[in-house]
Order: sequence, then structure tokens, then C-alpha cells
Amino acid sequence: MRRADQPFDPARLNWMLGKVQRWQPCVGGDLLDDVAAVLDDYVPSEDEAEVLATRLRGHLRRMVQLAVTSQVDQRDPEVADLVKRAQDARSTALGEDHSEAVGHLRQLAWTLDAFLERLVENQCLRERP
Repeated sequence: MRRADQPFDPARLNWMLGKVQRWQPCVGGDLLDDVAAVLDDYVPSEDEAEVLATRLRGHLRRMVQLAVTSQVDQRDPEVADLVKRAQDARSTALGEDHSEAVGHLRQLAWTLDAFLERLVENQCLRERP
């Protein structure tokens, strides 16, 4: 029998193990706080819009990664659609006009909220953070 080839040395494998053990698919309350900040009656300022867009895109990136790695996007057509919507929304710039930027932020937040609901229903997450 041939000896297995190890892709990394033991130190690198321990480092990877530590990363996997500390990994969490959601950022807890931060995700819901960011969604609430955008979908609330309050309209974010231009400076806040850029910061919120970055944070929402990060949350969406993590949701897409979770859906793809768990392969729930292959079992649930709604999740597959949300993966596409999330990727499209993440790649779209905020826009020059402040009202367009706020509209795009809300689109990001609605997509994130729908994504979160579907992942909970598909038991990729135990509960909403």
C-alpha cells in the first residue's frame, strides 16, 4: 500500500484545525443590527451608507458560502435564487445618488433577511442570530 501524501506539515494542519474549530457561519447580533439599521425608518447618511453596504455585503458573502458548502442551494430552488440575487446585489455599486444608495442598501438587507430565513428553514442555522 502506498503511503498517503500529506498536503501540509503538522504545524500547518494544526493551524487549519484551529481555524475550522473557531469558524462561525454568522456574526450573531451584528447581522440583525445591520439589517435593522437599513430597514428601519431611519435613513442612513452618505457616510453610513458606505459602511453599511460593506457590512451587508460581508454578511451576504458568508450566507452564500454557507449555502454552497452545505449544498442546500442544490436542494432548495429558493436558496439557489437567493445565492444568485446575493451575488448580483454584492457586485452592484451603491450609486452616486443618495436615494439610489439607500434603495440598494435596502435591497441588500431584504435579500439578507430572506436568505437567513431560508437557511434556518433548511436547518443550516439553528436559529436566527
